[in-house]
Amino acid sequence: MSADETRDWVGWHREYDDPASRLSRRLAVVQDQLRRALDAHPGPVRIVSMCAGEGRDVISVLRDHPRLGEVRARLVEMDARIAGRAREAARAADLAGVDVVVADAGVTDAYVGAVPAEIVLACGVFGNITEADITRTIDHLPSLCAPGATVIWTRGAAPERDVAQEIRRWFNTRGFEEVAYVSPPGESFRVGVHRLVAGPRDLRRGIALFRFV
Repeated sequence: MSADETRDWVGWHREYDDPASRLSRRLAVVQDQLRRALDAHPGPVRIVSMCAGEGRDVISVLRDHPRLGEVRARLVEMDARIAGRAREAARAADLAGVDVVVADAGVTDAYVGAVPAEIVLACGVFGNITEADITRTIDHLPSLCAPGATVIWTRGAAPERDVAQEIRRWFNTRGFEEVAYVSPPGESFRVGVHRLVAGPRDLRRGIALFRFV
């Protein structure tokens, strides 16, 4: 993933400050699914968040979660300014188990030492990469996953084509089963949840998963 020099990602995150915005509404769905995933995985839980941004999903959920002490999370964000905000938020919430790293989430090296994870978030990723890279990422997700891991993903829907329907199929034909799919009426965002049912795989360094376009 390369930095998108034509887009102000710091400014883009400001939409989250409006509780009525589309991003805030999507965030609420992701947070709900993350809480459900935490409940579904007893014992110690490792979380990996790809292109984590300011970490509003993970940090907000863990802040007051009763199993906080059992959770370790790695938030991977390429923009150092945004990663700094996530780090400050985690510190303010006293989340010692949350590690924010400035790294390229589109390369497997970013996850060394943090996987296999019980929960993997790919939120805000699939709408910014090619369909070929979406399938490549799904192909390699088992190398980030512990047995039975949960993957939470998002994708916007264009009027002419809802690629989320294809993403659901790609997951289902690549060793995952669907746990939940949220498509609120009148909304253009989709949130999917899949569980790994095939065997996990060892992580290989240096594998390119995706590149933002």
